[in-house]
Amino acid sequence: MRLASFHTPVLRDEVLAWLITSTGGVYVDATLGGGGHAESILQRLDPTGMLVGFDADPDAIQSAANRLSGFDGRAVLVHDNFRNVSAALAQRGIHRINGIVFDLGVSSHQFDEPTRGFSFRSDDLLDMRMDRSQALDARTMVNEYAERDLSEIFWKYGEERAARSIARVLARRRTELRIETTGQLAALVRSVVGERFLVKSLARIFQALRIAVNNELENLETALRQSVPILNPAGRLVVISYHSLEDRIVKDFFKKGSALILPSGNKLAPDIKLEPTLRILTKKPVEASAEELSVNPRARSAKLRAAEKIS
Repeated sequence: MRLASFHTPVLRDEVLAWLITSTGGVYVDATLGGGGHAESILQRLDPTGMLVGFDADPDAIQSAANRLSGFDGRAVLVHDNFRNVSAALAQRGIHRINGIVFDLGVSSHQFDEPTRGFSFRSDDLLDMRMDRSQALDARTMVNEYAERDLSEIFWKYGEERAARSIARVLARRRTELRIETTGQLAALVRSVVGERFLVKSLARIFQALRIAVNNELENLETALRQSVPILNPAGRLVVISYHSLEDRIVKDFFKKGSALILPSGNKLAPDIKLEPTLRILTKKPVEASAEELSVNPRARSAKLRAAEKIS
């Protein structure tokens, strides 16, 4: 494992500015990766402050442990999916936090490591599991899921226009030869969409499979719901997303949490007044500066949204 291949933290300065309200507080990095954001947060905190980092990938835990070894036990690393954030913190005696950050998506390490099977740019065994202890992988999905289910996955999670055609050809081809590698899958997509839009279609299909294998969107919704109750008053929730599906979930969650009125849906009934739990801090998503993009192209699609818990 190449520990250095974990990506440079995206929007690092912006994360620190929106997240930290008390330098002696407890913060959670829900997507630890190589520990870049975690290290920056700990450097900003006082010796009384601490950070709890979550990641489903044991490679990320190992990399972050090396990177954060000099912080005298103020970094607690948890090998778990962030969907379990509330229970995992409670097991460690932590019931309130000052802030939590999510940097969604896949790390450069996961894309570049041949055994992970995330990328269509090489010919590796299909896998795509962030947590390799789970049973379901992409190879199982493409070979055993029904054509209709694959078509829905390609459309729902990849927004791929040729979803039905790709699923139909895939279902036919796998009866002749099991699809085992990223190269086989890429060739199959090429046979359906041709060369003109190939890269975009491949990106959508591989994104869709990755999201489905790891249950990413449902896990995000679960983690967001768990985050608000454990935040201290004025605690911050910061999320960096990389595609419209993630960003839409975060935007809608913040909107509902900050709503003052719930429309009744009935012309004869009054609207329902609500007590909001969140105050949106970023009216529009924060994006990377030109300076950051020049040194970290991965930040190009990043959108940061932040909200604060209302006491």
